Amino acid sequence: MNFCFKLVTALLFCFCISNAQENQDAGVLKVLFSKYYQNEKVIVKNRMQYLNFYCQKAANNEETFEVINKNVFLKKYAIEIKKQVSNLVSEDWSKEMNIIFTNQNQYLKSKVNNCLSLEEYQKIALKAEENNQRLMIVSKPIFFAEKFCLVKVAFYRNIEHNNGCFLLLEKTNIGWAIKELLNEWAT
Repeated sequence: MNFCFKLVTALLFCFCISNAQENQDAGVLKVLFSKYYQNEKVIVKNRMQYLNFYCQKAANNEETFEVINKNVFLKKYAIEIKKQVSNLVSEDWSKEMNIIFTNQNQYLKSKVNNCLSLEEYQKIALKAEENNQRLMIVSKPIFFAEKFCLVKVAFYRNIEHNNGCFLLLEKTNIGWAIKELLNEWAT
């Protein structure tokens, strides 16, 4: 009886942790959507969408180390952040999008529409025959110090005008808030 109780308790604890992580990812994604889709038009019949969202979570790489080394605040948490850097990510944003857009945030959903694979984006960009299409790529969020998050956002275009940055977010009483933009770049 004691073993069964411990097993059930452990399973519930693991479920709660994974569910909380998923909700944190969704909260971060909602802040990013609100920021970057703010000036986009609502997608209605026959209206072209200019900003598309990439379905896969991008892997964090060595560029994260560069951001840490340039920022005094992040250096304090370097070990904790570096442990989470991995080139192997096989997750997508579908669960988080469902959390954000199920029964709420419908205006934002009408701007974001659906996420795309790289191949789907390239077909849309070719069909448009203009260089106005962008693909927003978001890395897997790195959570640290219980109330901070580091996430990379990049914008890909078929032409050379790509750009991106890292965002430092802080968890507040009302949710995630952007604290600082780091390591901004453009080509």
